[in-house]
Amino acid sequence: IMEFEESGIGEECGVFGCVAAGEWPTQLEVAQVLTLGLVALQHRGQESAGIVTSDGASTPTYTSHKGMGLVSSAFPPEALLKLRYGNLGICHTRYSTTGFSELQNCQPFVVDTLHGKIAVAHNGELVNSRALRKKVMRHGVGLSTGSDSELITQLLALTPPMEELDTPDWVARIKNLMTETPTSYSLLVMFKDVIYAVRDPYGNRPLSIGRVVPISKLHSTGAGEEDTEGWVVSSESCSFQSIGAKYYREVLPGEIVQISKHGVQSLSVVPRPEGDLPAFCIFEYVYFARPDSIFEGQMVYTVRQRCGRQLAIEAPTDVDVVSTVPESATPAALGYAQQSGLPYMEVLCKNRYVGRTFIQPNTRLRQLGVAKKFGVLTDNFAGKRVVLIDDSIVRGNTISPIIKLLREAGATEVHIRVASPPIKFPCYMGINIPTKEELIANKPQFKDIAGYIGADSVKYLTVEGLVSAVQEGIASVQEKEDNMSSNKVGHCTACLTGKYPVELEW
Repeated sequence: IMEFEESGIGEECGVFGCVAAGEWPTQLEVAQVLTLGLVALQHRGQESAGIVTSDGASTPTYTSHKGMGLVSSAFPPEALLKLRYGNLGICHTRYSTTGFSELQNCQPFVVDTLHGKIAVAHNGELVNSRALRKKVMRHGVGLSTGSDSELITQLLALTPPMEELDTPDWVARIKNLMTETPTSYSLLVMFKDVIYAVRDPYGNRPLSIGRVVPISKLHSTGAGEEDTEGWVVSSESCSFQSIGAKYYREVLPGEIVQISKHGVQSLSVVPRPEGDLPAFCIFEYVYFARPDSIFEGQMVYTVRQRCGRQLAIEAPTDVDVVSTVPESATPAALGYAQQSGLPYMEVLCKNRYVGRTFIQPNTRLRQLGVAKKFGVLTDNFAGKRVVLIDDSIVRGNTISPIIKLLREAGATEVHIRVASPPIKFPCYMGINIPTKEELIANKPQFKDIAGYIGADSVKYLTVEGLVSAVQEGIASVQEKEDNMSSNKVGHCTACLTGKYPVELEW
């Protein structure tokens, strides 16, 4: 995880929505549900956050609040008070990919259309945004931000040619958008008393639906539809437990789902071009998602463990102890230890409060380096050979001081095993990856990466190994659910292979 913190690689955002079920005005604290949902998605973006709630009336009253920084500081109690009359709402936490880091780029965006206000929250990045910007501007629409999400909002506001004058056909408008841009987006569109949840036809970014139930029914199997207090939709299912919701299902690639106080209704599924496989981002499994999230019917933690097992098969080591840099690679390290029959031990203890320190780094602090972030658990590895499992090495500038720290504290050998293949290519689908030149896998040093970072050996999981570890669990889920067995399985591995799911337009 440190590699990512130091290298500026990041997921760009999380979206979350909530609709209260039953009679309105609701007793459900919608603004609170939205805030807690965002806190659980904080790992997807720490730059800014925004909430828009609505009373859901035929001419709705929208209330919004946006702030920079973490959700906890962006939404003080007084901000939540002004949002408290909402019966439905959508929200967003941001890590910028397109558009600068400033409040005007903070979502959700609200615009007036011919038929009233709509609010839009978006996760992803449009692969053909330049061409789309020109198209929107040719319609005489000015754009006030550099963000893809404003572009999507304006495209949805354009009237499709077949639409009747007085009744907006949102399915037609969303389909119109989907034909204009193939990927990458998970969208929440709020209009009057409904939220439309949309995934692009390639399913590149995740989106899941949950059902809010009474706390007493949360862990029982007896909660029927009549117990539903509300519906939520989220980039990741990890946000459901913290608000008292049960996982319901994923939004399918290309699906347009309407969520209202009456429930969840699938309105349409837009197909991919013939023969194209889905392209869910494989890096969600490797790194971005929280380990307790569910994608494609399987828990992320379990997939990471399988990656570790596969890594032990592909790249075994003759060592005494398996360990990791805390803590995103822990499931992979446990899988590696189980497969190889070696003991798993912690060798580093992380200081969780070191964060962005306000102390200016003088020479002494610089020399201490990673010792500010980690304490060594010497008794676990002194005089032993250690294999450290990492989830990825992006630039290679963070792992080498850790190796040095372990050697100085008594490790006789330090081997590195990486539970994902080397990242070699930029991502155009919403992940902020450093430039091709900055990636260690493209530098001359990569030929002797062990020598470069000071390890005894370095080996990576193969692309085939990663894909099989991810898809093994989907196959077993599909066997259980016969109706899914015809669904094609596919993942985007572009940052590892350079094979993009769609042709890129510049």
